[in-house]
Amino acid sequence: MLLAVISDTHGHVGFTREAAVMLEAMEVDRVIHCGDIGSMEIPPLLARWPVDYVLGNVDRATAAFESAIAKAGHHLHGRFGSLELDGRRIAFLHSDDEALFRQTVTSNAWDLVCYGHTHKAEMHYEGKTLVLNPGALFRAARHSFAVVQLPQLEATHIML
Repeated sequence: MLLAVISDTHGHVGFTREAAVMLEAMEVDRVIHCGDIGSMEIPPLLARWPVDYVLGNVDRATAAFESAIAKAGHHLHGRFGSLELDGRRIAFLHSDDEALFRQTVTSNAWDLVCYGHTHKAEMHYEGKTLVLNPGALFRAARHSFAVVQLPQLEATHIML
């Protein structure tokens, strides 16, 4: 399974559309959005995939996001999301709640923790856990997302 991880779209339709074209060409199977969605225009751009979202610190219109995400056939997890895919336990959050982020990363309960907020592409291991920030699709020096091959946990950053 090829999992795409995006974050910090901040409502930017152009960069999100460009990423969606790349995701389609890569034949990804599923998408995780790590928050700061920024606009109700973003979910329809990703409508072709199953997408799981968490809210970020700029995503204040919760009811409107719930509606737009549901209309696109996607799932909103609130401020913290978790999935099991291909036998791998995955957590995702925005990381603006530093205590929750630290607890999640150091718990040793997850195979993969995906996060946003910093607008910096990054990955490292914390014990057995791969910690992955895909970077940002807006407000970054270089716009990026990440793909993860499951169950192998082979992650790669993709620059727009």
